[in-house]
Amino acid sequence: MENRPWQRHYDYNVPTTIRYPRLAAHELINIPAGSLPDKPATNFYGTEITFYKLRQQILRMANALGELGVKKGDRIGVHLPTSPQYIIAYYATLHLGAIVVNLNPMYTVDELTALTSNTGVTTLFTFDMVLPNIRPLCQEVEIPRVIVTKVTDFIDGFGQSTPKELELEEGWHHFSQLLENTSSTSLPRVEVVPQDPALIQFTGGTTGLPKGAVLTHANLVAATLQCALWGSPTMGLTPAERRSVLAVLPFFHVYGTVVVLSWAMFNCATQILVPRFELDELMGLFANFKEITFFPSVPTMINAILNHPKAEELQLDKKLGLLNSGAAPMPVELIEKARDMGIFFSEGWGMSETTSLGIANPILGLKKVGGIGIPFPDTDVKLVDVEEGKQEVAKGEPGEIIIKSPLLMKEYWNNPEETAGQLKDGWLFTGDIAVQDEDDYFAIVDRKKDMIIAGGYNIYPREIDEVLYQHPKIADAVSVGVPDEYRGETVKVFVILKEGQSATEDEIIDFCKEKLAAYKSPKLVEFRTELPKSAVGKILRKVLRDEEAAKQKE
Repeated sequence: MENRPWQRHYDYNVPTTIRYPRLAAHELINIPAGSLPDKPATNFYGTEITFYKLRQQILRMANALGELGVKKGDRIGVHLPTSPQYIIAYYATLHLGAIVVNLNPMYTVDELTALTSNTGVTTLFTFDMVLPNIRPLCQEVEIPRVIVTKVTDFIDGFGQSTPKELELEEGWHHFSQLLENTSSTSLPRVEVVPQDPALIQFTGGTTGLPKGAVLTHANLVAATLQCALWGSPTMGLTPAERRSVLAVLPFFHVYGTVVVLSWAMFNCATQILVPRFELDELMGLFANFKEITFFPSVPTMINAILNHPKAEELQLDKKLGLLNSGAAPMPVELIEKARDMGIFFSEGWGMSETTSLGIANPILGLKKVGGIGIPFPDTDVKLVDVEEGKQEVAKGEPGEIIIKSPLLMKEYWNNPEETAGQLKDGWLFTGDIAVQDEDDYFAIVDRKKDMIIAGGYNIYPREIDEVLYQHPKIADAVSVGVPDEYRGETVKVFVILKEGQSATEDEIIDFCKEKLAAYKSPKLVEFRTELPKSAVGKILRKVLRDEEAAKQKE
């Protein structure tokens, strides 16, 4: 307890340490398939697959892959949206001891070429809508096995596509036909141990190619148990027969892989699969379900849903069990709205390198608005000086988060230099700057590389963002440091106004000056209709910074 003083704030039934079962990540599917075989594992636009049937389809696909020559340690690209096909491809790969390489369907040909050649992908699962990118990719990189599905093949009433209709190249395979032509549902005779790599998860690099965090089976099992036990104070009260999770987060992102997919398997929860976030479509979906136990999300999504004109008539306050927010800070007014509605919520922090988890606010207990909470079980966290990374900082002082936990990745794929730079003596140097308060709760101040240094002052953009979100006319906003001859850098903010609102640059600057020290207040404002965002809705500061730097060079 001495080294983990935050444990005094754990909810009543969350353990301080967990005994992790020694099993491979795919073996989690046996829990719901054995306990509730006839319960729907997935609901995809109204089409359901039971846990029993899902396990059979996974095993048939694993055996089909084995027959095609996939071996332990092979890298298998999973380039699919959130769908039953993703789940089958993911777990089939793990059954063979092969390694899933998560690929975002929105990647360009150049990005796919770089990432598949870097990881040596030998098999690629992909789908009809992105084939215009896959054909040129396969001319650049030799991928021996390409397996294609049509997203609607797993929705009743749409009929099944054919290789001819999808215009598959010679030698390519059709996902549904592979399943139909394989009858074996026996377990592949491959020994997979917890230390084996299971997943390569790309994470934004500061320069050039994204880095591939290698997560092991042990990492995924630890994350699943930590996530499940952390959420158990409220979600444990919903009987397993009724548990469900809204799967809007993309599975190709580690947050979706762990907090939706793995959590659902371990908790026997039906996954309501939503391959794309389309607001009105989603509000229509809410109308079809009496209750949703768990909704892992991001602030932009939660904001849109809770403030939707239909939120009241849909009685979302009655339907939603637990909201979980990650990837970016939740504005205060949004937290208050969730509290007013009586919806349990938790906000937390994690990275691809920490299997998506790390630090979170308790579900029942003390939550600190604007903070990320306290470390998960079996996790050590220290804040060290930003320059050297050697000295622990005093409470209340900003320092870089370093973390040691069963959640820590094994390494970066094929990148010993980056691995050595971020993993030192078992500690991961995260690049996130935080403060620890007197209650041992943590709050992120910023990313080390997002910090703005203007006129010798360290400015944390998140602090400015928080103020911008308080402005009644602003829907979305972000601040970045832009080059400045006199101050080195200066603060520029990018703003999206709420529908029907208008504002001037001076109005926004004056609003910030009332709430921030002069040196932190923005000097420039640009109004936009949209901001660059990642797959999970996180605003990409780096893209805006790069745009500004490019302008300076012109």
